[in-house]
Amino acid sequence: MNIQESLVNFAIIGCGRIGKKRAASLPPRSLLVACDSDISRAKELAASSLDVVATSDVSETLASAAHAVVVATPNALLAPTALRALRAGKAVLVEKPGAVSTRELADLKALSLETGLPVRVGYNHRYHSAVMKARQLIEAGAIGRLMFVRARYGHGGRPGYNQEWRANPRLSGGGELIDQGVHLVDLAGWFLGEFSWVDGHTVNFFWDMAVEDNAFLKLQTNAGQIAWLHASCTEWKNLFSFEIYGRTGKLQIDGLGGSYGVERLTFYKMLPEMGPPETTIWKYPGIDVSWDLEMQDFLEDIRLGRTPVPGLKEAQAALAVVEQVYKDNTRSTS
Repeated sequence: MNIQESLVNFAIIGCGRIGKKRAASLPPRSLLVACDSDISRAKELAASSLDVVATSDVSETLASAAHAVVVATPNALLAPTALRALRAGKAVLVEKPGAVSTRELADLKALSLETGLPVRVGYNHRYHSAVMKARQLIEAGAIGRLMFVRARYGHGGRPGYNQEWRANPRLSGGGELIDQGVHLVDLAGWFLGEFSWVDGHTVNFFWDMAVEDNAFLKLQTNAGQIAWLHASCTEWKNLFSFEIYGRTGKLQIDGLGGSYGVERLTFYKMLPEMGPPETTIWKYPGIDVSWDLEMQDFLEDIRLGRTPVPGLKEAQAALAVVEQVYKDNTRSTS
């Protein structure tokens, strides 16, 4: 697709909370169509910009002049909708996890290669300021060889949470692991590499629903590095904590802004004599820039015709972990 960024027009399919965030990250006046099965949500999003068509018809959306489509539907509809968009000649930004199975992602990857159209998967947490700064420090060797990651991510739900689509396995593909937990899996893999050993436990402690409200994972690379991950929707006070341990220091990311608290990165640098480390803190109290930065990269994917990262390969790696944990837990309870 040889077009300039200024000429890229978009359609959004799925106009809920995430669809609205995606719309806010688009270049001015680039949104042509807002589509949602609930036409009132499509109209609400369309009203945020001039000359945007609101519709509940996916076929109408894909027949539009949009060059690219953002897919922000419930999980079970992500891959089927993205496939339709590719067949219609559109570049695609599909929300994480991209699909409810690695098989669906493989189908998307095959069609992306066939059409030459990019598919970016919305793992926006890679674009948080503290995460990017941590990556920069690690690549500069600031904490030495990485040993392990310990991470927690959770929220407390809301009234009626167990009646939302995320609580319906036919729409969600699972519970808290495939919802927030998949972000932890993706970030852990980004820092440590591919996981060759996967162990995890899913459980429903509180919510009356058919999917898990807590997931506990231990992942290991071939080099013996370990990720301990906990995703929860019984956290009560929203929490994001991601700790990266190296042989000569530690990086700790806390908060995502908003209800998760001010985003910050703490660097604990080991001294030659050990003892209390030298501590440096970076705080990022401003607005969440991750959505804008991710969209800028997607526009570059389109302009340059390059393979997005994170894209389908990275999404397959994260979802393979989720699939393995769900498979093992189904077997253990059958």
